[in-house]
Amino acid sequence: MTPDQKRIVQETWRQVLPISEAASALFYDRLFELDPALRPLFDGVDLPAQRKKLMQAIATVVGGLENLDAMVPQISALGRRHADYGVTDGHYETVGAALLWTLEQGLGDAWTRETEAAWTAAYTAIAGIMREAANDALPAADAAVA
Repeated sequence: MTPDQKRIVQETWRQVLPISEAASALFYDRLFELDPALRPLFDGVDLPAQRKKLMQAIATVVGGLENLDAMVPQISALGRRHADYGVTDGHYETVGAALLWTLEQGLGDAWTRETEAAWTAAYTAIAGIMREAANDALPAADAAVA
């Protein structure tokens, strides 16, 4: 990510914070609309609490964009946990689409091509770290089963 993209993500995130509860509800509604097969992954999950966790996780990442390398261990652990929950590589595309759509709805006129590019770069970076960690954990899990 460029320094300008990091700035854009951080500035627009500040605009989302006041509507974070509504934004997180929009996100999950859109996620399940895009892929209803994801809904069972949330069976037994307290969805209001999960929405808060999502917003906290995004806030942490946005706050740490200046030193993303320092957050790699946390993001990797998150990727491994998501794999344990049943999240597959393909789900990241759906989550990204739901996230960008949600931000577009919430930001309105502040959603520009530059804003979309910045958030896409941020999500791509984070999802890439999570995917890599989840995929690296697979051989170890397979070996443990054998």
